Amino acid sequence: MNTTPQPDPRDRPARLTVGVVGAGRVGPALAASLQLAGHRPVAVSAVSDASRRRAGQMLPDVPVVPPAEVLERSELVLLTVPDDALPELVAGLAETGAVRPGQLLVHTSGRYGAKVLDPALRAGALPLALHPAMTFTGTPVDVQRLAGCSFGVTAPDELRLAAEALVIEMGGEPEWIAEENRPLYHAALALGANHLVTLVAQSLELLRTAGVGAPDRMLGPLLGAALDNALRSGDA
Repeated sequence: MNTTPQPDPRDRPARLTVGVVGAGRVGPALAASLQLAGHRPVAVSAVSDASRRRAGQMLPDVPVVPPAEVLERSELVLLTVPDDALPELVAGLAETGAVRPGQLLVHTSGRYGAKVLDPALRAGALPLALHPAMTFTGTPVDVQRLAGCSFGVTAPDELRLAAEALVIEMGGEPEWIAEENRPLYHAALALGANHLVTLVAQSLELLRTAGVGAPDRMLGPLLGAALDNALRSGDA
């Protein structure tokens, strides 16, 4: 059950036109979930053939346009590019005048807080960092997985209610992360997810070597119970 206090309806953002810069695995899923909440995706940028196919599957009938045109058409812009590309993208959009005053600019990087959006802030944008703590497949199942997903939220205090409302509309659970704690937050998630993948892969390989025909079926209940116990009780 979602126990997060619901924002006052007066604090919820109005129905917004939504654009996506970077049609990787994350952006189209978030835009699709916002569409279910009543917002309207209007533009997406995609470079590779794979990203174009993904945009077509997740956001049918939404035109694929250059990033500057995405910003021109959208009141809420999702910047869903790789972490290393984000600072340069933000700076470039601000320098070319693509950012409009009052425009909500959202990035989904776990590594950065809101300060990476400072160039856009100086251009009048409203900066939000909303990071879903989830792995994505790039398929419609991702929209369902957002239900109950925690989001690391970093934003100016005056935008906190708007940020939390957007997360709740996507089915997520907002978790406030201070700007100075963003690197620690990102490290914790990377540590847990990456080590878990390595652990499972090694266990599967050893069981196959031992002659187990269906190692995934054997490990599933065991590791599921171990993870549940660890989350509940830690080392105990």
